[in-house]
Amino acid sequence: MGIFISILIVIASLLLILIVLVQESKGGGLASGFSSSNQVMGVRKTTDFLEKATWTLVSVVAVLSVVATFFVKDVHSPQSSEMKEVIENTRIETPAVAPDFNAPIQQNAETPVAAPETTPAQ
Repeated sequence: MGIFISILIVIASLLLILIVLVQESKGGGLASGFSSSNQVMGVRKTTDFLEKATWTLVSVVAVLSVVATFFVKDVHSPQSSEMKEVIENTRIETPAVAPDFNAPIQQNAETPVAAPETTPAQ
C-alpha cells in the first residue's frame, strides 16, 4: 500500500510541475494562446482552471504525504537496539570543579622531563 501511495505522490508531483510550467507569471502562459473571443473556453476560465488544478494537486501531494507516513514500517534492527542500550547506559561524568587553565602544567612521574635547550653564547 505504501508503494502505491508513493507512486500516486510521484504522478501528482509530475502533473503539478507540468501545470506550473504551463502557467506564465502575470496571467499569461497557456491562457495567452486562447485570446480570441470565439473560443469555447475563454482566457479567464483557462487561468481559473490552471489555478484550481495547481491548488488541488498541492493538496493531493500534501495529504498523500501525510497518509504515506502511516505505512512506513518501523524497523528495529538488533544493532540499533544494542546501540540504544549503550547510549542509555553511558553516563558522561562532568567534573565537579572547572579546570584551571592558568595553572602550571604538571608532569607525570613516568614522563621524562626534557632538558631545556640552550643557545650557544655568541
